[in-house]
Amino acid sequence: MPTKRAVDEKGPVGADMRLLLQILDESYERKAWHGPNLKGSIRGLSAEQAAWRPRPDRHSIADNVVHSAYWKYAVRRRLRAEKRGSFAMKGSNWFVIPSPLSEWTWREFVILLDNEHRTLREAIASFPPERLYEIPKGGKVAYASQIHGIAMHDVYHAAQIQLLKRLQKRED
Repeated sequence: MPTKRAVDEKGPVGADMRLLLQILDESYERKAWHGPNLKGSIRGLSAEQAAWRPRPDRHSIADNVVHSAYWKYAVRRRLRAEKRGSFAMKGSNWFVIPSPLSEWTWREFVILLDNEHRTLREAIASFPPERLYEIPKGGKVAYASQIHGIAMHDVYHAAQIQLLKRLQKRED
């Protein structure tokens, strides 16, 4: 279980908050040593590429994008102690993606991901640093771990998307 840290903005907790924001930014849209981030992994893709599945029972790039948007929403909701039910699509975790996927719908999914990232980042930036190591009521994981975890989630799905793009090229 994480321990509480000093609450000086210039001390460890303030530095922790700055590091968490840096990790979040690199995992989503800023240049990072690890390679493509989530936003970079989907840049320039068509709806056809986004909808492609290696097998009918496997996830597509579009599935990964909406799934990632949902979990950004879920973490933001936890940070702000908001109620469930305000995500842009019905359901949770994995969603039904229309088939065929139109260019317009694909662009809407990309915008959804970007909007959820922006509102999550705002929630993190305004989150009280002294609460980073608290475990929310009814939760099991400290806020700092949730923030770090959502950044790792972005990198994980960016890698999956990179793999799906390579698999598509093999089929051509």
